[in-house]
Amino acid sequence: SVPPGVLPLCHQLPAWGRAARHPQRPPQSPGLPLAPRRAFSNNKILVELDESSGVATMKFKSPPVNSLSLDFLTEFCISLEKLENDRACRGVILTSAVPKIFSSGLDITEMCGKSVEHYTEFWRAVQEMWLRLYGSNMVTVAAVNGSSPAGGCLIALSCDYRIMVENPKFSIGLNEAQLGIVAPFWFKDTFVNVVGQRVAESSLQLGSLHPAPQALKIGLVDELVPEEKLQEKAAAVMAQWLALPDHARQLTKSMMRKAVLDRLLAHREEDIQHFISFISKESIQKSLRMYMEMLKKKKS
Repeated sequence: SVPPGVLPLCHQLPAWGRAARHPQRPPQSPGLPLAPRRAFSNNKILVELDESSGVATMKFKSPPVNSLSLDFLTEFCISLEKLENDRACRGVILTSAVPKIFSSGLDITEMCGKSVEHYTEFWRAVQEMWLRLYGSNMVTVAAVNGSSPAGGCLIALSCDYRIMVENPKFSIGLNEAQLGIVAPFWFKDTFVNVVGQRVAESSLQLGSLHPAPQALKIGLVDELVPEEKLQEKAAAVMAQWLALPDHARQLTKSMMRKAVLDRLLAHREEDIQHFISFISKESIQKSLRMYMEMLKKKKS
């Protein structure tokens, strides 16, 4: 695992070095036995790598709602790093093993009543997750098979392509404002780059959660499909992206995303301090406690 404050390899290598890390692999010859599927799993995430296609599937398995706890974020980064460093892997499909939910976003318990040291560690892990995913050399496809508010939406936004289940009961969006929290600038930048300034501005101010059909309409997701077709569609999209030479696609992705990544890298410590001072305010702690009480009542 990369120590805190140290950039992952994909941020350290020059452009020409990054491109060479995943050379184009020839397709499997007919008649040869299929390359094996390799799996590795930890408490929160299951990863399966199909070596014949070079595609991994990363499934979130942290019931009840795949919330982004410190443990989840740490496992996410380790899993992504393993795939990034595996020459057999060229793309990853992110999806959920928990019914009806992709990810509910940041774990509120990590932000309520904890020490400054804990807030620092937690926010650094959130940053690291985004830096690794948004800056990944691999093709990343989000197969959104449930609701995806806040940090769950950020994960989807950070991928190259988003496919969502065609169910109006499932929604997606950066709804931080509803909890009295302000989405950080790098959440905002990622959102603007997908849906444009005007839609992002109104959605962020209102803390909007967009039902799947509306999410498609505003460009927050690229496609809607029936639930039973989701994995098949994600594999087809992945194959289309992997048909291109890796180096050209990787360099183009780096060129498109570099300015947004560099902005957080340049202000990383400042962003952590801003988060700590904001989350430590009694008014914010109070609203988080009230929200947690509301969730407890809903469960009971």
